[in-house]
Amino acid sequence: MMRNRPDGNQNKRLITTVLVVTIFLGFLYVYYDSTFGSQNQGSSNLGYGSRLRKLGSSYLGGDEDSDGSKQDESSTKFGQEDGEDDIIPKSFPVCDDRLSELIPCLDRNLIYQMRLKLDLSLMEHYERHCPNPERRYNCLIPPPPGYKIPIKWPASRDEVWKANIPHTHLAHEKSDQNWMVVKGEKIAFPGGGTHFHYGADKYIASLANMLNFTNNNLNNEGRLRTVLDVGCGVASFGAYLLSSNIIAMSLAPNDVHQNQIQFALERGIPAYLGVLGTKRLPYPSRSFELAHCSRCRIDWLQRDGILLLELDRLLRPGGYFAYSSPEAYAQDEEDLRIWREMSALVERMCWKIAAKRNQTVIWVKPLTNDCYMERAPGTQPPLCRSDDDPDAVWGVNMEACITPYSDHDHNAKGSELAPWPTRLTSAPPRLADFGYSSEMCEAFSIYPRTYDLLHAWTMFSDIEKKGCSAEDLLLEMDRILRPTGFIIVRDKQSVIDFIKKYLLALHWEPVATADSGSDSDLDGDEVVFVIQKKIWLTSENLRGAE
Repeated sequence: MMRNRPDGNQNKRLITTVLVVTIFLGFLYVYYDSTFGSQNQGSSNLGYGSRLRKLGSSYLGGDEDSDGSKQDESSTKFGQEDGEDDIIPKSFPVCDDRLSELIPCLDRNLIYQMRLKLDLSLMEHYERHCPNPERRYNCLIPPPPGYKIPIKWPASRDEVWKANIPHTHLAHEKSDQNWMVVKGEKIAFPGGGTHFHYGADKYIASLANMLNFTNNNLNNEGRLRTVLDVGCGVASFGAYLLSSNIIAMSLAPNDVHQNQIQFALERGIPAYLGVLGTKRLPYPSRSFELAHCSRCRIDWLQRDGILLLELDRLLRPGGYFAYSSPEAYAQDEEDLRIWREMSALVERMCWKIAAKRNQTVIWVKPLTNDCYMERAPGTQPPLCRSDDDPDAVWGVNMEACITPYSDHDHNAKGSELAPWPTRLTSAPPRLADFGYSSEMCEAFSIYPRTYDLLHAWTMFSDIEKKGCSAEDLLLEMDRILRPTGFIIVRDKQSVIDFIKKYLLALHWEPVATADSGSDSDLDGDEVVFVIQKKIWLTSENLRGAE
């Protein structure tokens, strides 16, 4: 049946409307290009104009009437019948600007609302507490006003854009320790710390010197590669280790210095929000060659030394614990008491002092189980039960016990890991000891806009099998991916078609695709899909940027 023809007045109104919208969009393009186009590093990549028209109202804060939490049932299934050329776009609302730094499982407001009975003395309030489905926001996390493309490494080690993390209280609170300094539109990091005011580089060299490593290089000719820095501040210790070919994982809670890890990540330093509380850290046993604590304000003697025993679980045979604190040089009565008790504890754990100088002591862990077997019966802490899996970590409670080595590591008198960089391509001998456990589909304890690249190989297919929400995964990926960052998805064609439906809603743009016909490494209907996240601002952020 033919539609009714519009009369002349309707045609005029339609033409007028189109012209007005076109002029308005053209004005927006010219205005924002002239306003932001001259700004350095990334502001010129905001990409208004044609992209603004393409993404519609969601580009300026989302459709007020849309409800992203009410997806139809077919949107959660991958095997759609729409066909490749009939991709039906989906939509998500945009979160309130006040949620630009939301960490779902570390949301302090949520913890208060849930009225959880947490033991503050055990730091449980800094551990993960994930919201139930009905309490999830299910919306896109917006960037803060004036957000800029992050400064590239290695320059980012020393400075970041203040607009990306608009928090300067640490610069004032730690002004005498050279953590960070506000300089105009940027925040600079001189490399200082609570214990090393004169720079992390000099402090690192002094640790190597204490251990008599060649050329005062802490990597010890490639034998020391992985480090865990507990209570890391803004992670300058880990930042300066990178130049020594050492990679450190920096760890700190979302406490009174709540943005310290956010600064570390913006700088490009491996770091995450975590706490030595009641749960094991999310790493298998014997993952690190060195653990480090510099004035980290941790009571290592609490609960029969359970926190120190967690570090013991994570250290490889012959691994080190570098401890810089007043207790190490024992100036007063309280320091003396802590030092005596801590020394007695680590002696019962079979650790030995490798070096001690000024305020720093470095202990070394044994290479074999011999010392554990020679301890007198009933010595505390005990060895862990034979049925305790030292590699089970996600949501597993810490145990106040010593994790003995596997028969392989005991007989080999060490991990037999090749020095770096040979280790990069040499399979670790202990792979035979590993078992794999399923992981929960939860928000990761990390700030928004943290990673430049995400890689998902059959991740979406696996989530479907577990009955979890693929939309939740898309939103979480968007939350932790930086604007202009990339996503590589390797999965079946139906998964790729499913993701394509959400590209506009997520402000993602397809970059490239490959299938088994174009790449011999792909099997069957496996497809590789490369996506880039575009930068976008909400209407509130646009007004703030003016």
